[in-house]
Amino acid sequence: MESIVTFAIIGVTVLVSWRAFGDRRLIERLLLWPPAIDRHRQYERLVTHGFVHADWMHLLFNMITLFFFGGVIEQFFSERIGAIGYLAFYLSAIVVAILPTYLRHQHDPAYRSLGASGAVSAVLFSFVLLAPWSPIYLMLIPIGIPAFVFALLYIGYSIWMDRRGGGNVNHSAHLWGAVYGMLFTVMMEPRVATTFLQRLASPSTGG
Repeated sequence: MESIVTFAIIGVTVLVSWRAFGDRRLIERLLLWPPAIDRHRQYERLVTHGFVHADWMHLLFNMITLFFFGGVIEQFFSERIGAIGYLAFYLSAIVVAILPTYLRHQHDPAYRSLGASGAVSAVLFSFVLLAPWSPIYLMLIPIGIPAFVFALLYIGYSIWMDRRGGGNVNHSAHLWGAVYGMLFTVMMEPRVATTFLQRLASPSTGG
């Protein structure tokens, strides 16, 4: 089964998030709270925050995105570094995406963050490298946007919103997850970079 790891990640994330929705102590124990890491050495929070979400909409958006793109990336990674390698990529993406946020708020007791958005961004942008012309559909927009165009808009928006500050969305995690997804993919398979440029220059064969 080509997407078994992706389905397992989705299943665990949905189960843990669902349990946490009704258990405030559980969600507080798993989310990213910098002082807990800094003072109490609860380093596992760098990973566990990616398995809890603020609400059902937050959870569904991340898991639907992972469902549509994770299978492709799982197959691509599994052929090169195995299914465990793909799982390691996803889990490490959770950590790498949140590290800049953690360092920025390391001594801020009021800061909290949760959600799989950073890792999902890594998966999505790995897909963009493989198929830059594939259409990506957004809510309320019936026309597919080429993946590389979506990527440019996504990165620009994330940078702008991160600098602007405010709100409840961790745009920094989105941005660094995207960067990590592309870098990891190219490091694993350097030919991806050349193939991406070739496909970008040839829309009819770009995929």
